[in-house]
Amino acid sequence: MVSVLEAVPNFSEGRDLAKVEALVDCIASHDVEVLDWSADPDHHRSVVTFIGRPPDVEDAAVAVARLASETIDLRAHRGVHPRVGALDVLPFVPLHEITMAEAVGCARRAGERIAAGGVPVYFYGQASIPPGRRLADLRRGGFEALRDGWPPGRRADLPVDALGPHPTAGVTCVGARRILLAWNVVVSGLDESDARAIARDIRERDGGFEGLRALGLRLERQNQVQISMNLEDPERVLPLDVFDRIEAEVHARGGTVAQTEVIGMMPDTLVLKDSAGRLKLPDLGKARVLSHRVAEYVSARSDERTETPDIAE
Repeated sequence: MVSVLEAVPNFSEGRDLAKVEALVDCIASHDVEVLDWSADPDHHRSVVTFIGRPPDVEDAAVAVARLASETIDLRAHRGVHPRVGALDVLPFVPLHEITMAEAVGCARRAGERIAAGGVPVYFYGQASIPPGRRLADLRRGGFEALRDGWPPGRRADLPVDALGPHPTAGVTCVGARRILLAWNVVVSGLDESDARAIARDIRERDGGFEGLRALGLRLERQNQVQISMNLEDPERVLPLDVFDRIEAEVHARGGTVAQTEVIGMMPDTLVLKDSAGRLKLPDLGKARVLSHRVAEYVSARSDERTETPDIAE
């Protein structure tokens, strides 16, 4: 039996590629497989996806958390994406022969080890007590909201210092969750206010799609306007339905949809027949399909276990 756990750390660094590559190399130095990484200068954020045996994934996550706290200084960080930490978000996702309860255990242990290294930790998703705490509630106001001390009702779950966060690395949000879709829809012919209005119309918080988080943003460095989203359950709420709603609202405002970007790996609902073309999604190939990469990983590890070792005479 091969157990596969996924981790998707989000770092508050998207401009210094040498720093980002060092973070990726730190993860890859462990017995895990890095599936994908990306960096965005406007979001000033990078996202890495890796999988492996639960203990190895946990060890790699703790090691890269330590490196992030040593190399990323939030005091000088400015980007369009909400953030409270150098390693801002660390979700663990059970993928194969592992339960959510086991993923929660990994999240809690990793959080305790990160806090022991000097960075306070919030738990979210299935790892919080009670389960279901949302990132948006933890990141309200960003790092700046925490610098003068813990806001009322938002003291870290594992505070290193009773007074507030790490002075340069902030806090880390550690969670356990199911597979989600992180994606952006890039639009042309509209301004940021239009994108914000569309984001309000479609996100769950304002009465839109269940489990959809959305922000309307202007990316100055890339000269783009985008609707940046997380869809928490892309099997229950189909991405194509969300896209159709966005496209209709974009057209109603006199704009067009330029393309769709996927951050990290693609869930199967994005590669269903006709979905990729309708979503204006570039051909990313099988290497970006999560289920395909997990199947390859399980097959390779299963083969390793069935090989007969040489016996010295």
